[in-house]
Amino acid sequence: MKNFSLNLLSITVALFMMLNVYLATTDQLYLYKTAFYNRVGIEDYKIFDNRDIPNGTPEPWLRSKFYNQLALDTTTSKMLTDYESVGYAVIYKDSLIYEKYFNGYSDSSHTNSFSMAKSMVSLLIGKALEEGKIKSIDEPVANYLEAFKTEEKKTITIKNVLQMSSGLSWDENYGDDILSGLVSQTAKGYYYGDLHKVINDLTVIEVPGTLHRYKSGDTEVLGMILEQATGEKLATYFSKKIWSQIGAEQSSWWSIDEKGHEKAYCCVNSSVTDFARIGKLMLHKGNWNGKQIIDSNWIMQSAQPCLIKDKEGKQCDYYGLQWWLEKQEGHNVIFARGHLGQFIFVIPDLELVIVRLGKKNDKMCIPQYIKGGINLIKKI
Repeated sequence: MKNFSLNLLSITVALFMMLNVYLATTDQLYLYKTAFYNRVGIEDYKIFDNRDIPNGTPEPWLRSKFYNQLALDTTTSKMLTDYESVGYAVIYKDSLIYEKYFNGYSDSSHTNSFSMAKSMVSLLIGKALEEGKIKSIDEPVANYLEAFKTEEKKTITIKNVLQMSSGLSWDENYGDDILSGLVSQTAKGYYYGDLHKVINDLTVIEVPGTLHRYKSGDTEVLGMILEQATGEKLATYFSKKIWSQIGAEQSSWWSIDEKGHEKAYCCVNSSVTDFARIGKLMLHKGNWNGKQIIDSNWIMQSAQPCLIKDKEGKQCDYYGLQWWLEKQEGHNVIFARGHLGQFIFVIPDLELVIVRLGKKNDKMCIPQYIKGGINLIKKI
Protein backbone atom coordinates (compact mmCIF):
# COMPACT_ATOMS: atom_id res chain seq x y z
CA MET A 1 0.00 0.00 0.00
CA LYS A 2 2.88 2.32 0.86
CA ASN A 3 4.53 1.61 -2.50
CA PHE A 4 1.23 2.25 -4.27
CA SER A 5 0.88 5.64 -2.56
CA LEU A 6 4.45 6.60 -3.48
CA ASN A 7 3.87 5.56 -7.08
CA LEU A 8 0.64 7.56 -7.24
CA LEU A 9 2.41 10.61 -5.82
CA SER A 10 5.26 10.21 -8.32
CA ILE A 11 2.83 9.94 -11.22
CA THR A 12 0.90 13.01 -9.98
CA VAL A 13 4.09 15.06 -9.66
CA ALA A 14 5.27 13.92 -13.09
CA LEU A 15 1.92 14.82 -14.69
CA PHE A 16 1.95 18.23 -12.99
CA MET A 17 5.48 18.89 -14.25
CA MET A 18 4.48 17.84 -17.75
CA LEU A 19 1.48 20.14 -17.60
CA ASN A 20 3.70 23.02 -16.49
CA VAL A 21 6.12 22.38 -19.34
CA TYR A 22 3.25 22.24 -21.85
CA LEU A 23 1.64 25.45 -20.58
CA ALA A 24 4.99 27.22 -20.49
CA THR A 25 5.96 26.19 -24.03
CA THR A 26 2.51 27.14 -25.37
CA ASP A 27 2.46 30.43 -23.45
CA GLN A 28 -0.61 29.48 -21.42
CA LEU A 29 0.57 29.75 -17.82
CA TYR A 30 -2.07 32.47 -17.36
CA LEU A 31 -4.61 29.62 -17.14
CA TYR A 32 -3.55 29.02 -13.54
CA LYS A 33 -4.56 32.56 -12.63
CA THR A 34 -7.78 32.19 -14.60
CA ALA A 35 -8.63 28.95 -12.83
CA PHE A 36 -7.78 30.38 -9.41
CA TYR A 37 -9.99 33.46 -9.74
CA ASN A 38 -12.53 31.72 -11.99
CA ARG A 39 -15.00 34.62 -12.24
CA VAL A 40 -14.34 38.33 -12.60
CA GLY A 41 -15.56 40.76 -9.95
CA ILE A 42 -16.05 44.46 -9.38
CA GLU A 43 -13.09 44.62 -6.98
CA ASP A 44 -10.56 42.94 -9.26
CA TYR A 45 -8.26 45.94 -8.92
CA LYS A 46 -7.10 44.12 -5.79
CA ILE A 47 -5.58 41.32 -7.88
CA PHE A 48 -3.96 43.50 -10.55
CA ASP A 49 -1.34 46.21 -10.59
CA ASN A 50 -2.85 49.64 -11.19
CA ARG A 51 -1.77 53.03 -12.50
CA ASP A 52 -3.07 56.09 -10.69
CA ILE A 53 -5.46 58.53 -12.35
CA PRO A 54 -4.90 61.65 -10.24
CA ASN A 55 -7.84 64.01 -9.89
CA GLY A 56 -7.66 67.79 -9.90
CA THR A 57 -9.56 70.24 -7.69
CA PRO A 58 -12.59 68.40 -6.29
CA GLU A 59 -15.99 69.85 -7.16
CA PRO A 60 -18.68 68.19 -5.01
CA TRP A 61 -21.98 67.70 -6.79
CA LEU A 62 -24.62 70.33 -6.20
CA ARG A 63 -27.49 68.76 -4.31
CA SER A 64 -31.01 69.34 -5.49
CA LYS A 65 -33.48 70.68 -2.94
CA PHE A 66 -35.21 67.33 -3.50
CA TYR A 67 -32.02 65.36 -2.68
CA ASN A 68 -33.02 61.90 -1.40
CA GLN A 69 -36.53 63.11 -0.60
CA LEU A 70 -38.17 61.28 -3.48
CA ALA A 71 -38.69 57.52 -3.41
CA LEU A 72 -37.80 55.18 -6.25
CA ASP A 73 -40.62 53.09 -7.65
CA THR A 74 -40.99 49.63 -6.12
CA THR A 75 -39.92 47.73 -9.24
CA THR A 76 -36.63 49.62 -9.60
CA SER A 77 -35.88 49.34 -5.88
CA LYS A 78 -36.46 45.59 -5.94
CA MET A 79 -34.30 45.14 -9.04
CA LEU A 80 -31.46 47.11 -7.48
CA THR A 81 -31.55 44.79 -4.48
CA ASP A 82 -32.12 41.53 -6.37
CA TYR A 83 -29.22 42.15 -8.76
CA GLU A 84 -26.77 43.01 -5.99
CA SER A 85 -26.32 46.67 -6.79
CA VAL A 86 -23.62 48.54 -4.88
CA GLY A 87 -24.75 52.03 -5.87
CA TYR A 88 -27.34 53.98 -7.85
CA ALA A 89 -27.37 57.73 -8.48
CA VAL A 90 -29.54 60.15 -10.43
CA ILE A 91 -28.30 63.57 -11.55
CA TYR A 92 -30.91 65.96 -12.91
CA LYS A 93 -29.98 69.32 -14.43
CA ASP A 94 -26.46 68.92 -13.02
CA SER A 95 -27.66 68.41 -9.45
CA LEU A 96 -27.60 65.19 -7.47
CA ILE A 97 -31.17 64.30 -6.76
CA TYR A 98 -30.83 60.72 -5.53
CA GLU A 99 -28.12 58.33 -4.41
CA LYS A 100 -28.23 55.03 -2.58
CA TYR A 101 -25.59 52.48 -1.64
CA PHE A 102 -25.88 48.83 -0.73
CA ASN A 103 -24.06 46.07 1.16
CA GLY A 104 -21.43 48.22 2.84
CA TYR A 105 -20.48 50.26 -0.24
CA SER A 106 -20.47 54.06 -0.11
CA ASP A 107 -19.91 57.16 -2.22
CA SER A 108 -16.15 56.68 -1.80
CA SER A 109 -16.04 52.99 -2.76
CA HIS A 110 -14.03 52.16 -5.88
CA THR A 111 -15.26 49.43 -8.21
CA ASN A 112 -14.40 48.23 -11.70
CA SER A 113 -15.94 50.04 -14.65
CA PHE A 114 -15.43 46.99 -16.85
CA SER A 115 -16.37 48.01 -20.41
CA MET A 116 -17.60 51.48 -19.46
CA ALA A 117 -13.90 52.23 -19.94
CA LYS A 118 -14.42 51.79 -23.69
CA SER A 119 -16.49 54.97 -23.77
CA MET A 120 -13.77 56.81 -21.85
CA VAL A 121 -11.20 55.66 -24.40
CA SER A 122 -13.46 57.08 -27.12
CA LEU A 123 -13.35 60.47 -25.38
CA LEU A 124 -9.56 60.27 -25.40
CA ILE A 125 -9.51 59.53 -29.13
CA GLY A 126 -11.54 62.72 -29.60
CA LYS A 127 -9.04 64.66 -27.51
CA ALA A 128 -6.06 63.28 -29.42
CA LEU A 129 -7.74 64.28 -32.69
CA GLU A 130 -8.34 67.78 -31.36
CA GLU A 131 -4.69 68.07 -30.37
CA GLY A 132 -3.50 66.79 -33.75
CA LYS A 133 -1.83 63.75 -32.23
CA ILE A 134 -4.11 61.61 -34.36
CA LYS A 135 -4.76 63.13 -37.79
CA SER A 136 -7.99 61.36 -38.72
CA ILE A 137 -10.01 58.31 -37.74
CA ASP A 138 -9.80 57.28 -41.40
CA GLU A 139 -6.07 56.70 -40.97
CA PRO A 140 -4.83 53.11 -40.98
CA VAL A 141 -3.98 51.70 -37.57
CA ALA A 142 -0.66 50.77 -39.19
CA ASN A 143 0.33 54.46 -39.08
CA TYR A 144 0.74 54.00 -35.33
CA LEU A 145 1.28 50.29 -34.66
CA GLU A 146 4.06 48.26 -36.28
CA ALA A 147 2.21 44.96 -35.91
CA PHE A 148 -0.58 46.26 -38.18
CA LYS A 149 1.70 46.83 -41.16
CA THR A 150 1.15 43.28 -42.39
CA GLU A 151 -0.68 42.61 -45.64
CA GLU A 152 -3.85 41.41 -43.88
CA LYS A 153 -4.00 44.20 -41.28
CA LYS A 154 -2.81 47.25 -43.17
CA THR A 155 -6.32 48.25 -44.32
CA ILE A 156 -7.81 48.35 -40.80
CA THR A 157 -8.61 51.97 -39.92
CA ILE A 158 -9.05 53.69 -36.59
CA LYS A 159 -12.73 54.14 -37.49
CA ASN A 160 -13.04 50.37 -37.96
CA VAL A 161 -11.87 49.68 -34.43
CA LEU A 162 -14.01 52.50 -33.02
CA GLN A 163 -17.06 50.91 -34.64
CA MET A 164 -16.09 47.36 -33.62
CA SER A 165 -15.69 46.34 -37.26
CA SER A 166 -11.95 45.65 -37.44
CA GLY A 167 -12.40 42.08 -38.62
CA LEU A 168 -9.87 40.91 -36.01
CA SER A 169 -10.17 37.40 -34.58
CA TRP A 170 -10.86 38.39 -30.96
CA ASP A 171 -13.64 36.15 -29.59
CA GLU A 172 -15.78 38.00 -27.01
CA ASN A 173 -16.68 34.96 -24.91
CA TYR A 174 -17.28 35.45 -21.18
CA GLY A 175 -17.79 31.73 -20.56
CA ASP A 176 -21.05 30.32 -19.26
CA ASP A 177 -19.16 27.47 -17.63
CA ILE A 178 -15.75 26.99 -16.04
CA LEU A 179 -14.13 25.35 -19.08
CA SER A 180 -15.15 27.97 -21.64
CA GLY A 181 -14.34 30.68 -19.11
CA LEU A 182 -10.83 29.30 -18.75
CA VAL A 183 -9.93 29.15 -22.42
CA SER A 184 -11.82 32.14 -23.80
CA GLN A 185 -9.95 34.97 -25.51
CA THR A 186 -11.55 37.42 -23.10
CA ALA A 187 -10.10 35.52 -20.15
CA LYS A 188 -6.66 35.55 -21.75
CA GLY A 189 -6.88 39.28 -22.33
CA TYR A 190 -7.91 39.81 -18.72
CA TYR A 191 -5.34 37.59 -16.98
CA TYR A 192 -2.44 37.24 -19.41
CA GLY A 193 0.72 39.17 -18.57
CA ASP A 194 1.22 40.94 -21.91
CA LEU A 195 -2.01 42.24 -23.38
CA HIS A 196 -0.30 43.94 -26.34
CA LYS A 197 1.09 40.58 -27.42
CA VAL A 198 -2.43 39.14 -27.34
CA ILE A 199 -3.57 41.92 -29.68
CA ASN A 200 -0.57 41.65 -32.01
CA ASP A 201 -1.16 37.91 -32.39
CA LEU A 202 -4.73 38.38 -33.65
CA THR A 203 -5.49 37.59 -37.28
CA VAL A 204 -8.04 39.12 -39.66
CA ILE A 205 -11.08 36.90 -40.21
CA GLU A 206 -13.53 39.40 -41.75
CA VAL A 207 -13.14 42.24 -44.23
CA PRO A 208 -12.57 45.37 -42.10
CA GLY A 209 -15.54 47.72 -42.00
CA THR A 210 -18.11 45.16 -43.16
CA LEU A 211 -19.30 43.51 -39.93
CA HIS A 212 -20.03 45.02 -36.53
CA ARG A 213 -18.99 42.47 -33.91
CA TYR A 214 -18.43 43.60 -30.32
CA LYS A 215 -14.79 42.96 -29.41
CA SER A 216 -12.86 44.20 -26.40
CA GLY A 217 -9.73 43.68 -28.46
CA ASP A 218 -10.74 46.58 -30.72
CA THR A 219 -10.73 48.97 -27.77
CA GLU A 220 -7.34 47.69 -26.68
CA VAL A 221 -6.08 48.62 -30.14
CA LEU A 222 -7.37 52.16 -29.52
CA GLY A 223 -5.48 52.26 -26.23
CA MET A 224 -2.29 51.18 -27.98
CA ILE A 225 -2.78 53.88 -30.64
CA LEU A 226 -3.30 56.53 -27.96
CA GLU A 227 -0.16 55.52 -26.11
CA GLN A 228 1.89 55.65 -29.32
CA ALA A 229 0.34 58.89 -30.57
CA THR A 230 0.54 60.83 -27.30
CA GLY A 231 3.73 59.35 -25.87
CA GLU A 232 1.94 58.90 -22.56
CA LYS A 233 0.42 56.04 -20.62
CA LEU A 234 -3.33 55.84 -21.05
CA ALA A 235 -4.12 56.58 -17.40
CA THR A 236 -1.79 59.59 -17.43
CA TYR A 237 -3.35 61.04 -20.57
CA PHE A 238 -6.84 60.40 -19.17
CA SER A 239 -5.95 62.17 -15.94
CA LYS A 240 -4.45 65.20 -17.67
CA LYS A 241 -7.12 65.69 -20.30
CA ILE A 242 -10.31 64.57 -18.54
CA TRP A 243 -10.24 63.31 -14.95
CA SER A 244 -8.39 66.29 -13.48
CA GLN A 245 -10.64 68.67 -15.42
CA ILE A 246 -14.10 67.49 -14.34
CA GLY A 247 -14.02 67.95 -10.59
CA ALA A 248 -13.58 64.29 -9.63
CA GLU A 249 -13.64 64.04 -5.86
CA GLN A 250 -11.18 61.15 -5.75
CA SER A 251 -8.20 59.91 -7.66
CA SER A 252 -8.93 56.67 -9.42
CA TRP A 253 -6.80 54.01 -11.05
CA TRP A 254 -6.59 51.96 -14.21
CA SER A 255 -5.66 48.28 -13.93
CA ILE A 256 -2.59 47.22 -15.93
CA ASP A 257 -0.99 43.98 -17.03
CA GLU A 258 2.43 42.71 -15.96
CA LYS A 259 4.10 44.74 -18.73
CA GLY A 260 2.51 47.97 -17.52
CA HIS A 261 -0.10 48.19 -20.29
CA GLU A 262 -3.54 49.52 -19.33
CA LYS A 263 -6.46 47.18 -19.89
CA ALA A 264 -7.97 49.85 -22.12
CA TYR A 265 -11.18 47.94 -22.77
CA CYS A 266 -12.00 47.74 -19.08
CA CYS A 267 -10.84 48.39 -15.58
CA VAL A 268 -11.10 52.05 -14.64
CA ASN A 269 -11.80 51.91 -10.93
CA SER A 270 -13.83 54.72 -9.42
CA SER A 271 -17.03 55.60 -7.57
CA VAL A 272 -20.68 56.06 -8.53
CA THR A 273 -20.75 59.85 -8.38
CA ASP A 274 -17.35 60.29 -10.02
CA PHE A 275 -18.32 58.00 -12.90
CA ALA A 276 -21.40 60.22 -13.23
CA ARG A 277 -19.09 63.06 -14.27
CA ILE A 278 -18.39 61.23 -17.51
CA GLY A 279 -22.15 61.28 -18.06
CA LYS A 280 -22.35 65.00 -17.39
CA LEU A 281 -19.47 65.62 -19.80
CA MET A 282 -21.32 63.66 -22.49
CA LEU A 283 -24.62 65.40 -21.68
CA HIS A 284 -23.05 68.82 -22.27
CA LYS A 285 -21.28 67.75 -25.47
CA GLY A 286 -17.82 67.82 -23.93
CA ASN A 287 -18.28 71.05 -21.99
CA TRP A 288 -17.60 71.18 -18.25
CA ASN A 289 -19.06 74.23 -16.49
CA GLY A 290 -18.17 76.52 -19.38
CA LYS A 291 -14.87 74.94 -20.37
CA GLN A 292 -14.75 72.79 -23.51
CA ILE A 293 -12.89 69.63 -22.47
CA ILE A 294 -13.69 67.49 -25.53
CA ASP A 295 -14.67 68.84 -28.95
CA SER A 296 -18.47 68.92 -29.23
CA ASN A 297 -18.36 67.60 -32.79
CA TRP A 298 -16.62 64.47 -31.55
CA ILE A 299 -19.27 63.94 -28.87
CA MET A 300 -22.04 64.19 -31.44
CA GLN A 301 -20.19 61.92 -33.86
CA SER A 302 -19.67 59.34 -31.12
CA ALA A 303 -23.41 59.13 -30.54
CA GLN A 304 -24.29 58.39 -34.17
CA PRO A 305 -25.13 54.74 -34.94
CA CYS A 306 -22.49 52.98 -37.03
CA LEU A 307 -25.16 51.29 -39.23
CA ILE A 308 -22.81 48.46 -40.19
CA LYS A 309 -24.31 45.00 -40.64
CA ASP A 310 -24.14 42.93 -37.45
CA LYS A 311 -24.06 39.15 -36.90
CA GLU A 312 -27.85 38.98 -37.34
CA GLY A 313 -27.60 40.71 -40.70
CA LYS A 314 -29.23 43.91 -39.38
CA GLN A 315 -27.88 47.43 -39.57
CA CYS A 316 -26.35 48.28 -36.22
CA ASP A 317 -28.38 51.20 -34.90
CA TYR A 318 -27.46 50.54 -31.26
CA TYR A 319 -23.72 51.32 -31.23
CA GLY A 320 -21.74 54.40 -32.16
CA LEU A 321 -18.06 55.07 -31.51
CA GLN A 322 -17.65 52.99 -28.33
CA TRP A 323 -20.98 54.26 -26.94
CA TRP A 324 -24.23 52.29 -26.76
CA LEU A 325 -27.47 53.79 -28.07
CA GLU A 326 -31.09 52.98 -27.21
CA LYS A 327 -34.53 54.48 -27.16
CA GLN A 328 -36.30 54.03 -23.82
CA GLU A 329 -39.51 55.57 -22.54
CA GLY A 330 -39.63 57.63 -25.74
CA HIS A 331 -36.19 59.17 -25.14
CA ASN A 332 -32.84 58.70 -26.87
CA VAL A 333 -30.31 57.26 -24.43
CA ILE A 334 -26.53 57.28 -24.86
CA PHE A 335 -24.72 55.02 -22.43
CA ALA A 336 -21.52 53.41 -21.31
CA ARG A 337 -21.97 49.75 -20.41
CA GLY A 338 -19.85 47.30 -18.45
CA HIS A 339 -19.90 43.62 -17.52
CA LEU A 340 -22.14 42.64 -14.56
CA GLY A 341 -24.27 45.73 -15.07
CA GLN A 342 -22.12 48.83 -14.78
CA PHE A 343 -23.93 51.71 -16.49
CA ILE A 344 -23.68 55.44 -17.13
CA PHE A 345 -26.92 56.49 -18.84
CA VAL A 346 -27.23 59.91 -20.49
CA ILE A 347 -30.68 61.17 -21.55
CA PRO A 348 -30.03 64.53 -23.24
CA ASP A 349 -33.59 65.82 -23.69
CA LEU A 350 -34.31 65.30 -19.98
CA GLU A 351 -30.91 66.62 -18.81
CA LEU A 352 -30.62 63.37 -16.90
CA VAL A 353 -27.66 61.16 -15.93
CA ILE A 354 -28.15 57.82 -14.17
CA VAL A 355 -25.38 55.58 -12.83
CA ARG A 356 -25.78 52.03 -11.58
CA LEU A 357 -22.93 49.81 -10.38
CA GLY A 358 -23.31 46.26 -9.15
CA LYS A 359 -22.50 42.56 -9.24
CA LYS A 360 -25.24 41.06 -11.42
CA ASN A 361 -27.06 41.95 -14.60
CA ASP A 362 -29.92 40.89 -16.84
CA LYS A 363 -31.31 42.21 -20.13
CA MET A 364 -34.38 43.56 -18.32
CA CYS A 365 -32.23 45.77 -16.08
CA ILE A 366 -31.38 48.47 -18.63
CA PRO A 367 -34.93 49.70 -19.27
CA GLN A 368 -35.81 49.52 -15.59
CA TYR A 369 -32.82 51.47 -14.32
CA ILE A 370 -33.59 54.16 -16.91
CA LYS A 371 -37.29 54.14 -16.07
CA GLY A 372 -36.45 54.44 -12.37
CA GLY A 373 -34.58 57.70 -12.91
CA ILE A 374 -37.24 59.09 -15.25
CA ASN A 375 -40.04 58.24 -12.83
CA LEU A 376 -38.11 59.94 -10.05
CA ILE A 377 -37.89 63.31 -11.79
CA LYS A 378 -41.55 63.10 -12.81
CA LYS A 379 -42.36 63.55 -9.12
CA ILE A 380 -40.80 67.00 -9.04
